[in-house]
Amino acid sequence: MAPARKADKKVALDVASWLFNIVTSVSIIMVNKALMATHGFSFATTLTGLHFATTTLMAVVLRWLGYIQASHLPLPELIKFVIFANLSIVGMNVSLMWNSVGFYQIAKLCMIPVSCLLEVVFDKVHYSRDTKLSIMVVLVGVAVCTVSDVSVNVKGLLAASVAIWSTALQQYYVHFLQRKYSLGSFNLLGHTAPVQAASLLLLGPFVDYWLTSKRVDAFDYNVTAVYFLILSCTIAVGTNLSQFICIGRFTAVSFQVIGHMKTILVLVLGFFLFGREGLNLHVVLGMLLAVVGMIWYGNASSKPGGKERRSYSAMSDKSHKHLVSSDSRDLDDKV
Repeated sequence: MAPARKADKKVALDVASWLFNIVTSVSIIMVNKALMATHGFSFATTLTGLHFATTTLMAVVLRWLGYIQASHLPLPELIKFVIFANLSIVGMNVSLMWNSVGFYQIAKLCMIPVSCLLEVVFDKVHYSRDTKLSIMVVLVGVAVCTVSDVSVNVKGLLAASVAIWSTALQQYYVHFLQRKYSLGSFNLLGHTAPVQAASLLLLGPFVDYWLTSKRVDAFDYNVTAVYFLILSCTIAVGTNLSQFICIGRFTAVSFQVIGHMKTILVLVLGFFLFGREGLNLHVVLGMLLAVVGMIWYGNASSKPGGKERRSYSAMSDKSHKHLVSSDSRDLDDKV
């Protein structure tokens, strides 16, 4: 009975983790759409810096309350992570600015095969045929939902490439650091959030001015805009934490695949909240195809041989001794 109860507890925590991530991610997208589209706050990089500043404040409070224990993350590892993470943020913003919406969506879809490649190269992961096919179904379904008016230019392609690889590396590194140094989600976020906040708040206004020709200090901070700004920062705490929880419990690939459920929810909510005429027949069919692929992926990857690590690379060998203790802590510490 004990193993059964433990398995049931793990399933419950897995579901709670996904729901936490989906709810917070979809909520912040809706709030940011209102903040940027309705109120004109177009400073995405600076906004992300404010998100991490708020997350840092949360980490300070949690450390004071005893929820974050003393832990160690070497400075070189922290610097590498922050470089990947910040390049991801800036790369995605620049990609959206320089590319058509259709090509931007294609770039986002490319993160799944790149994440798969990283797991194959670094962790020697072997994917079954069903797992590969289910990923393809998800990619096709989401592409049908989101991709249109595709046009490519050289600088846009470069920005998209930086965004794809840096995002995949950042998400892989979340999983890798938690395993290698036995860090819970709170602990890892406590290490990384302050550095990301400082760097993005320092560089963000310059990047945003470069992209928009507008100064963040000249924005009209009226009561309504400030309200949405505070709301965005508050929800971002949950979004940042839920990302670390999900990638720590699963992998970057699973996070990307199931995470496209958020894309579908955003399309649906955007239709109802913003009155867009986006839900035609082929979009609905694409949504259904994507959902079928996600369910198939969940079943295929959970079966024996669906997704297994045959051996560990030099990078993973160093962390192998931490896996048992970290996995046992995952059930209790990460939600």
